[in-house]
Amino acid sequence: MMANPDYDWRLSVRGAGEALVLVPGMDGTGQLFYRQTPSLSESFRTATYALRSTATAMDVLVEDLGRVVDTVAPDTRRAVIVGESFGGALAMSFALARPTQVSALVVLNSFPYFAPQFRLRLARYGLACLPWGAMRLIRRATAFHLHSAHTHRQEIRRFMELTASADRQGYINRLQVLMSYDIRNRLHDLRPPTLFLAAEHDHLVPSVQQAELMVSRVPGATLRILHGHGHICLIAPDVDLRGILLPWIERTGL
Repeated sequence: MMANPDYDWRLSVRGAGEALVLVPGMDGTGQLFYRQTPSLSESFRTATYALRSTATAMDVLVEDLGRVVDTVAPDTRRAVIVGESFGGALAMSFALARPTQVSALVVLNSFPYFAPQFRLRLARYGLACLPWGAMRLIRRATAFHLHSAHTHRQEIRRFMELTASADRQGYINRLQVLMSYDIRNRLHDLRPPTLFLAAEHDHLVPSVQQAELMVSRVPGATLRILHGHGHICLIAPDVDLRGILLPWIERTGL
């Protein structure tokens, strides 16, 4: 656990070896990596943490991630950074701002720019007006649209329970962050070895299209498509980040 005067980081670290930090998506809780952390911690010193709900600028979140890396890897101040969706945008922004702190970069179902922008504005307005108690019903109604088709029902129920702790302010502020986020013209500046993962049936973000764009601009980047999967795929039974990362790391000679 790591204290900070501004907010509760909810930092959790397990395992030993090279540091690896999992950067959460729009929910910001850091808890949706629960299926991946046990196996990852067999090979890495694996950290999850919560995003600051009050942050309205990417720079603030980049600073926060830097503190997490410093805490998890105090000797080297470097880590493998794995970001999912919004977390992928943050991970790439961090790699651009602090390349020496990223030993490798893994980006899942993310993008260098979110389009169309009107969807962000509409979502911010809707979240501001929505009775927060109805959010659980919306998550339930959209589950088929976001999850992998073969994700077990009990995993979706756990997803619902874990995301219930996400707060309205965090969602709204992260949507605001995306409204000023655009690194399309800076992708060629990403220097760490980079792996893009894209779900084949992502109905929230055109992940495969976005990943193909990014891999064409990031020097030496690798693309792997997760066939049969939707946007929220890390709780699906056949996605094993450790099994994906270790062969890639070996091939890249990290």
